[in-house]
Amino acid sequence: MKFNLALIGFGTVGQGLCEILLSKKDYLKERYNFEWKIVAVSDMLKGSVYCPAGLDAQKLLSMVKDGKSLNEYSCENEFYNGWDALKTINDSNADIVCELSYTDIKTGQPATDHCRAALNSGKHVVTSNKGPAALFYRELETLAKVNNVKFMIEGTVMSGTPVINLANNELAGNEISAIRGILNGTTNYILTKMEEGMSYPDALKKAQELGYAEADPTADVEGYDALAKVTILANVLMGENLKPQDIPCGGISKITPEDIQKAKSENKKWKLIGEVKKENGKVKASVSPMMIDSSHPLAGVNGAVNAITFTTDLLGDVTVTGPGAGKIETGYSILTDILEINRFYKE
Repeated sequence: MKFNLALIGFGTVGQGLCEILLSKKDYLKERYNFEWKIVAVSDMLKGSVYCPAGLDAQKLLSMVKDGKSLNEYSCENEFYNGWDALKTINDSNADIVCELSYTDIKTGQPATDHCRAALNSGKHVVTSNKGPAALFYRELETLAKVNNVKFMIEGTVMSGTPVINLANNELAGNEISAIRGILNGTTNYILTKMEEGMSYPDALKKAQELGYAEADPTADVEGYDALAKVTILANVLMGENLKPQDIPCGGISKITPEDIQKAKSENKKWKLIGEVKKENGKVKASVSPMMIDSSHPLAGVNGAVNAITFTTDLLGDVTVTGPGAGKIETGYSILTDILEINRFYKE
């Protein structure tokens, strides 16, 4: 199949996707019968351009690298500059909208409005934005079904490491009774460094120096990032309709060196665990630091790495480990969802 793509947001993830599409263009056609054209890019800071016949992806990357605005993009074919995100979504000839803009996790905006507009206009949506998925998944999934399109969100939980598609496809037929995961690489890095003898402030400072933690690390260290991901897992894989405020949430900022030593003495490790489980027919979810046995697969996951364990009735525990962030890694998550849409048309 041939698909026209519109990229809403052309930051790290959008550029990562663009690089992957270019490097794997021939392979994707030969292996999956998938062909693509980027017809539109709209970014609040980097400008926008729409060309119905298709844009030069390498030129887009070069312009951004050189600090040029996409409003300066020109070509021989019909093209338009300066369109905002909603006009790009509504008026372009895109088949798939890749929603990769900044999102306020408290409101889900502006990404949620972008998703609504795309779905209402009969366009598939692929997004790595946690906001729309955590706050409005049920509404957006229903909207997608009404318009016979897909709302795909693989990249919202563990970047390119498969979680949602894994549960829905490879684990199909299993009843999942619990999901436990290390869903935030920043906090896992800090806890790993504390096990090595660092204090919490020093470990946090090191994480910031390496780019794992933001200048304001609250979303990571207080568990809010993991909370959004747990909400997604509960709603998408367990069929609930929870909001983040419904879920107890705790972070790692109060863990002391004494706590670390206590865990070691009991042959355990501290991890910030996001958990969703079924108990007596009800789904419960939480985010909190936990001491877990060193024998558990999650205990061996160190550094800025994510991991998740599915407890199933047919396979028992299935654990997947991999990167939870990164330019190419998150760009890859968008590609996997696009290929799922391509597969949908082949079936």
